[in-house]
Amino acid sequence: MSAASRPTSKDVARAAGVSQAAVSLVLRGKWPGRVSAATAERVREAARSLGYRPNLAARDLRTGRTRTALLVVPALTNEFFARVHAGAASVAAAHGFGVLLYPSPEGTGPATDPFASAPAALDGVLASSMTAQALSGIGAGALPLVMLDSDPATGPGTATVNLAIADGMRQAAGHLLGLGHRDLVHLAADVDSWTFEVRAAALAASVAAVPGARLRTRRCALGVAEAQAAVTALLTAPGERPTALVCDDDLLAAGACKAARRLGVRVPGELSVTGFDDLTLATAIEPELTTVTLPAEEFGARGMAALLTAVDGGTPADEELPVTLTVRGSTGPAPART
Repeated sequence: MSAASRPTSKDVARAAGVSQAAVSLVLRGKWPGRVSAATAERVREAARSLGYRPNLAARDLRTGRTRTALLVVPALTNEFFARVHAGAASVAAAHGFGVLLYPSPEGTGPATDPFASAPAALDGVLASSMTAQALSGIGAGALPLVMLDSDPATGPGTATVNLAIADGMRQAAGHLLGLGHRDLVHLAADVDSWTFEVRAAALAASVAAVPGARLRTRRCALGVAEAQAAVTALLTAPGERPTALVCDDDLLAAGACKAARRLGVRVPGELSVTGFDDLTLATAIEPELTTVTLPAEEFGARGMAALLTAVDGGTPADEELPVTLTVRGSTGPAPART
């Protein structure tokens, strides 16, 4: 069909028996309280039957919109952030927006502006597991900003969308303590991040509430090889071995299981292991990993929805999404000690 023969908003208005202003309100999602639901449906049906598509380019010239959002993540190699991107991109596409994915160097920043001027090239920024300092280099302060997995008390954004990280760690700790484990080690990610601080605090409080239980902490870089080295040193050190490892991430848990297997330590017979995230890796290892399942795609989708609300001039509310512990074969009753 040629550009001259494409249906216009005037055609939709004529077919639906309404004004062009009503068509605009309905197709921009601004109709509630201004036109009736029946009228809105009539407009949508007329647009569908005519094959009408709004001229976004012309609209964007009038409004100064680029219809582009930036998603800033610590790394592109982590499956969790790939899922966050998938959820965010799905919501963005449904609203005619594109998403640029940008990793912050070393996961902490400061990220450099990938454009000559980010505020001129973008409509908003969605930042996952980042600090305010990491975003300073892209001029995010001049744009609508929604933070994911960040401290809602100090975050610089318009809104914060979080996962119930503390509750997830309490579920993992409660599961192990309920199995009789009293000698636990926290294999903590050696990353200066709010989310890992929250996990550590929740775990420490859970263990402290159980008489006779003790918790030690071993920090290591966030990787399988680093976790394997750290757990090998832990399990071969003098003294009693822990009966359970609580890992900040599935990658750390995979490294822990690898170390145990190499040393002939049975999982879960002699050592129970929990992870966090529920990556594909969690069911690729044997035994399969007990881990905290995070709804990463929904997380990205909720974050993008909040950002689009902010871009449209609204005030999105802070949110916290629930998480669940998925129990698999890597945890079992604490071994008896003589």
